[in-house]
Amino acid sequence: MTTTIRPTEPLQQGADGAKSRTYDVCVNSRRVGHVKIATDVWFGAAVGRIEGLTIDRPDRGRGRGTVAALAAEEVLRGWGCGQVRVTVPAEADAALRMASALGYQERSRNMVKQLPPTAPELPAGAVGRPMDGDEFERWDVEAVRSYARSWTERGMPEAEARAKSETEHRSLLPDGLATAGTRLMVLEDGGSAVGHLWVALREPRDGAYVYDVEVAEEHRGRGHGRSLMLLAERVAVAGGRDTLGLHVFAGNTPALRLYESLGYRSTQYHQFKDLL
Repeated sequence: MTTTIRPTEPLQQGADGAKSRTYDVCVNSRRVGHVKIATDVWFGAAVGRIEGLTIDRPDRGRGRGTVAALAAEEVLRGWGCGQVRVTVPAEADAALRMASALGYQERSRNMVKQLPPTAPELPAGAVGRPMDGDEFERWDVEAVRSYARSWTERGMPEAEARAKSETEHRSLLPDGLATAGTRLMVLEDGGSAVGHLWVALREPRDGAYVYDVEVAEEHRGRGHGRSLMLLAERVAVAGGRDTLGLHVFAGNTPALRLYESLGYRSTQYHQFKDLL
């Protein structure tokens, strides 16, 4: 039996050159699943995405998904893409095994923690307080620059990385420090500011989310990262949220180990592969 992908719509192409198309996954012309193929909105036309690849349950375990993924990669090569990105749910064991077998590598992941009803205590001497206006102005400039740099270091063109960072910050902080549901905090230890934290209180069912957490360089290696994450839990619980989520890049091993030690579990893996 031959597994192929068959377009279900004309090629969609925007004014900026972005492309997308949906396909049926077929075995001898019999539909057994679907997949969407697109160029990446932030990385540009040179990077593609495989989205929503699904094989109907009766046809799983027969290599249909692997063949469909390889066919999708061929489509992206034809579009001039040199890299492909996928997002795989952490519970999708078969999809994770397939991605690994096809040579995909982790770029980042999302994690979440179920919070206890009582907020944790901070270590002795550690105190969290709201960021003031002057601190916010300094933080905002550096936060936009730092987030853009984290993407350029992972292959995103500089202009797109800057645009992504600026767009996301303005969208998430339309009223700056006064943005509803936003908690921008400073951690002090022994009276000195040692780090900062940005937590958003989303809709109750979506919990709280850590957008930025950082220990000042001169204070690193002293356990303040853990204190900041405990402060984030305190903020979330005080806001009536019972989960706390975050995003971490794969190369940030100390942060990943910290989150795992605090009880966070992975929910999504964002992976990539170079198309040779």
